[in-house]
Amino acid sequence: MQSLINHLNQLQELVLIRDEHRQTGDGSHMERLNESIDQLTDKLPPEMKSLYQRLYKKDHIVLAPMYNGCCAICGMRMPISQVQAVRLCKQIQNCPSCARILFEESDAPRWVGETPSRTVPRKSGISRFSAESLMVPDLKATTGQAAIAELAAVMEAKGFISGAEKLVENALEREAVLSTAMENGLAFPHVRGVEGGGLTLSLGVSKKGVKFDDAGNMVNIVFFITIPTAVSAFYLRLMAGLTETFLKEQNREAILLAETPEQLWKALTKATRYSIK
Repeated sequence: MQSLINHLNQLQELVLIRDEHRQTGDGSHMERLNESIDQLTDKLPPEMKSLYQRLYKKDHIVLAPMYNGCCAICGMRMPISQVQAVRLCKQIQNCPSCARILFEESDAPRWVGETPSRTVPRKSGISRFSAESLMVPDLKATTGQAAIAELAAVMEAKGFISGAEKLVENALEREAVLSTAMENGLAFPHVRGVEGGGLTLSLGVSKKGVKFDDAGNMVNIVFFITIPTAVSAFYLRLMAGLTETFLKEQNREAILLAETPEQLWKALTKATRYSIK
């Protein structure tokens, strides 16, 4: 049964990558993605294929991680017997509330940041997802893999995310499917399924440039983002906002001119004050 869950996870990730490509890509990889999705779908056992297609019609998130005994998508708390059944993984378990297929990944990276106090004013804009402590204005990395590792280490060191090594592993698996490098020297490596809190963004800048992927794409601005499964749809809007912002040369120049984390944070918040709500 675990192999079937892994198969479904791979299929779901390809679907979400296709959704990202529709939102921010040029469409050049759409045919290849469609073919891969169709092949994986056709390999499902007939009953599972039928269940998958019914759930897919409702939402592209068909699988839901179980986190602390709850469905990470709808928040439904599972009976103890179902929690144990999900962990045993001997048969498919569906969330009683949203009907998604439940699974648990025990070694997945987790969000470990502090929950905001109710007495503290609600943050707005990019500060909802990031902080000055996650700004790296002088990346030492010269490759995409090293840049991701550097930013993941910062996330862990600053007390936002656990399991930096696993973050890097998952991000590289995602990059192997389709590079997140874009025009204008931007890249958006990310990891989905980091449960326990909110979406988290770190930003690294290399003035010399980073050889980001095997195609030789050089990037100067790297956004590394961890995404709880429940906000996958919002992540697409965030990416669209960041892409729109940094298509403008003056915004990229302001980021590249920053010398300190404070300056980089100010440049990021100023550039995104209208595009990221």
